[in-house]
Amino acid sequence: MAGESSAAVTASGDASTDPLTPALRALIATLRLRPRHALGRQGLGHHPSRNRGSGQEFAQYRAYESGDEPRQIDWKLYARSDRFFVREAERESPVRAWLLLDTTASMAQADEAAPGFSRFDAARLLARCVLEIAQRQGDACGLVLCGGAGLSLVTPGSGPRQRDRLRHALVTATPRGEWPKPGVLAPAWGRIVRGDLVIALGDFFDEAAVAQLERLAHAGREVVAIQLLTADERDFPFADGRRFVEPEAGESLLGDGPALRAGYLARFAEAQRLLAARLAAAGIRHATHVIDRSPSQVLQVLFGERAR
Repeated sequence: MAGESSAAVTASGDASTDPLTPALRALIATLRLRPRHALGRQGLGHHPSRNRGSGQEFAQYRAYESGDEPRQIDWKLYARSDRFFVREAERESPVRAWLLLDTTASMAQADEAAPGFSRFDAARLLARCVLEIAQRQGDACGLVLCGGAGLSLVTPGSGPRQRDRLRHALVTATPRGEWPKPGVLAPAWGRIVRGDLVIALGDFFDEAAVAQLERLAHAGREVVAIQLLTADERDFPFADGRRFVEPEAGESLLGDGPALRAGYLARFAEAQRLLAARLAAAGIRHATHVIDRSPSQVLQVLFGERAR
């Protein structure tokens, strides 16, 4: 719930502004989307994609990007052209990823200490990171937006045009309303086929949203869930009396922050424990990201070397 004194935050952005810092781009260069069950996909099979590395068939050169390793540079070509180029290799990859983004009203919540950066802003930043990982691999990536506006879908694809389509969809999305009814979402689930990798980003406060992830996992779709929390939800730092408002249903509660804190933190910790157990039971990889932290940690946990 949000304190009434919190500033209202809406997702906004500019398609020309790149939110990925050099440090994030350097990290992304080390990460991989690697499904647990990559083979035997119905109707898909392997498709060629670009990957950095040695011992694979040469595919093409591309311009050097921040985060590329120096050993990947073709120094002979640099001596001839005075420009840095990286060798790309072809590999066989079965990855087809979907970004499943919660766009309900609760995603607009921000912390009182940082009202200009909402949960939805953090989710879009993580989605951009996953998109860049897929692009570097040459793998197909699509997007499903689920919220009060209903369902919006971008079919998986790869390449610069697909990157632009997904960036635009992320920048223009606005969180509002409640999680859609099952019938509204049905067209998307028909597109997400067995063996696809689904990366879900949301607060997972909606029972229907968690149930949908379970259904996808039980139907053979590999699901990775990234839960986004505000620091206020983690810490409950409120030191005064206020009205707490549930942003989707509009329900409110008057209370004294210090008096409510201990009970809230105990209930919240139990809810988090039950959610983690529920996702694990469905075979869903899960990590929590608090929006006052760098996204690097959760990306490393899910897509770094140790995650493999």
